[in-house]
Amino acid sequence: MIDLYTWGTPNGRKVSIMLEEVGLPYRVHAVNIGAGEQFEAAFLEISPGGKIPAIVDQETGTTMMQSGAILLYLAEKTGRLLPDDKGARWQVMEWLMWQMGDLGPMLGQAHYFLKFNPGKVPDAEERYHSIAEKLYGVLDRHLEGRDFMVGDYSVADVATWPWVSRFEWHQVEIADYPNVTRWYRAIAARPAVQAGYHRPEKINEVPMP
Repeated sequence: MIDLYTWGTPNGRKVSIMLEEVGLPYRVHAVNIGAGEQFEAAFLEISPGGKIPAIVDQETGTTMMQSGAILLYLAEKTGRLLPDDKGARWQVMEWLMWQMGDLGPMLGQAHYFLKFNPGKVPDAEERYHSIAEKLYGVLDRHLEGRDFMVGDYSVADVATWPWVSRFEWHQVEIADYPNVTRWYRAIAARPAVQAGYHRPEKINEVPMP
């Protein structure tokens, strides 16, 4: 049994989608980040950084924070969504790191300035909107001729898709990126993605282009 501590954010949804995909039994514990529950002492024992998601693997006693690390842990534990071939494995790692170090942080800034604080810092809005469009372009070019980010569906797709699911927040016309749109729709149709998206509770339907 995996205890998952999460909230309805792109990083949180990565792990709930992954758990649905690999079929591990799990319990969901909602951590309301709007109410500051991520800073409570009990949660900080699990996630010292005070961020969701985090897991406790009751089978092994392993406690994990950081969404990318959790995805890799679950992939290794189950032998799923991470290729055995070394070349493909490193490509998956490359694109997972791209999501963790580039796509996620930059789109997070776009959320802050474009969605939650519009009109306050126009230069920042312009900057992060431009960066968002650039990142969508990177992904669109990479997906040309590919069904998924690297070979078969992998943790790279699981990590990236929830961030793209907030395309409306990024003020990006996703239809301008046809390869991203095709990829996004294919992943959104997966039952595990539909289920994992709505953890810890259903807030809205999965956004569709």
